[in-house]
Amino acid sequence: MNAANAGRPNVVVERTYQATVEELWSLWTTKEGFESWWGPVGFRVDVHEIDPRVGGALRYDMIADAPEQIAAMKAMCQPASHKTHGTFTAVEPMKRLELTHVIDFLPGVKPYDSTMVVEFFPSGNRVRMVVTFSPMHDESTSNMQKEGFASQLTKLDRRFGT
Repeated sequence: MNAANAGRPNVVVERTYQATVEELWSLWTTKEGFESWWGPVGFRVDVHEIDPRVGGALRYDMIADAPEQIAAMKAMCQPASHKTHGTFTAVEPMKRLELTHVIDFLPGVKPYDSTMVVEFFPSGNRVRMVVTFSPMHDESTSNMQKEGFASQLTKLDRRFGT
């Protein structure tokens, strides 16, 4: 947590899917899995490195690929893509992942770390997935993070149902 977000609550997003924990785990830990769903609707990612072990890297490009998203990025004077990188800081196979992303792509904002914890709770033929984000540097950006993540979860909602 950085000083700018001290005292603000974490953001928690939860979904239950008709899937196996192995299916969900692979979406977070393999190039093919991550690329199949990561990014809000209208965006995609190209993964350059994914090494799901403590200290392992996650490097990818976030790319606007829908015409309306490309136009929106242009209207905000932002590039249609940006490099993103982070580190796996905790890995408990099929149970828990912790990723720390470096937020260094926001104009006028000093780079800082943002932590995301993903927990999996299998029960029968369903898995509850709980994702907890540290708050971003301001409330507006935290809200955009939550909205963006909810958008990308619609890709999993369609695949597995909720």
